Amino acid sequence: MTTGVWAATAMIAAVVLSSTTGEVLTAAAMKSVGDLDAIRARSGLKGAIGAVLRRPLFFAGVVFLALAFFSLLFALNHMNLSLAGPATASLTLVTNAMAGKFFLKENVDRRRWAAALLVCVGVYLLAH
Repeated sequence: MTTGVWAATAMIAAVVLSSTTGEVLTAAAMKSVGDLDAIRARSGLKGAIGAVLRRPLFFAGVVFLALAFFSLLFALNHMNLSLAGPATASLTLVTNAMAGKFFLKENVDRRRWAAALLVCVGVYLLAH
């Protein structure tokens, strides 16, 4: 199946951006909940589930993750799995590292940046 370069790029970008957004929102929601083990010990399983379900960021993250899933289905309908699968998975790793660093203020060490750079090289080689 042949898809134009711009169409393939747009489909991959849609999956990567929606997936990263969903994962960042979900991670932010979970960090705001706090220690689920402590909540479960204090309030039981229902209390822990309730603590998560009371976070609007959690639901926003789920919506974006669902969007990523359906974007991936659309991409797989129009592209070869051998390109769409590795490209979306690996580029999501890169964007998650950047989003973790800049939005969630996580410590992303040199090894992760080196891995992200190698992933970019691999995607480039895969696409050409």
